Amino acid sequence: MTERQKSLLELNTAVVLWAGTALFAKWIALPAFQVTALRSVVASVAVLAVLRWQGLPLTTQSRRDFWLLMAGGAALGAHWITYFQAIQVSTVAVGILALHTYPVMTAIAEPLVYRERVCAADVAIALAVLAGVAILVPDFSLTSNVTRGVLIGGLSAACFTARNLLTRGVVARYGGGRVTLYQLAASAGLLLPAAMVFGERVTAPAGGQLVLLGILFTALPHTLYTRSLRHLKASSVGIIATLLPIYGAIAAALLLGEVPAPRTLLGGAVILGAIAAETWRVMRK
Repeated sequence: MTERQKSLLELNTAVVLWAGTALFAKWIALPAFQVTALRSVVASVAVLAVLRWQGLPLTTQSRRDFWLLMAGGAALGAHWITYFQAIQVSTVAVGILALHTYPVMTAIAEPLVYRERVCAADVAIALAVLAGVAILVPDFSLTSNVTRGVLIGGLSAACFTARNLLTRGVVARYGGGRVTLYQLAASAGLLLPAAMVFGERVTAPAGGQLVLLGILFTALPHTLYTRSLRHLKASSVGIIATLLPIYGAIAAALLLGEVPAPRTLLGGAVILGAIAAETWRVMRK
């Protein structure tokens, strides 16, 4: 097996594991903020163990970098909370599809943040994604679980976009592993006090699920994803990552009995088609 084939295998494994993350929003009977806090603790300990084993330094080069990493961690924690809430109030498919508007949000926001030229094609694709989201929403009443899931999922996408933009400024200096560690630690530090005060009692089954979520479905896919970037282009990674909503919907149908409604399938097809078009356009450049 060539190095590129190994990287493709690692990337697809990471995407499948990330898709499985959504199922824990239904399985773990705890508030989303508490799940996020405990998940962050478990995952940060696992990533720290890997970095220590690799002998990598853990210090930052400047205070600015430190606060960028902390801000990225806060955005990551907010993203995870809202992502789980979107799935809890609606379905796995709706939550994942709403979240996956983030590539287009990033394509629009990144030039504005870094003072780069806004591309007309990005605007057109963003409008296509909005059309897909509009198809997902059965009505614009907050009494609809699907509507609330889409709105909260869109907020999660915005938080994830912010995290990615904050990461861009530091990942070249520290690498994916160290950036992930700092962001996980920041998420844990911010949320753990609230989880200890306002959280519910963690049963033994829930504790086992949290360990599984933190190690197998958080620390491991982040590590595999980072490793895959050594031998794959970012554009190729983006295309494969668009399979995540498909994997997630299949897993939810098989394990939770959540069969997507026709409206969800149509809206999802429009959203994923737009994301694939954006990724292909970037790849051709």
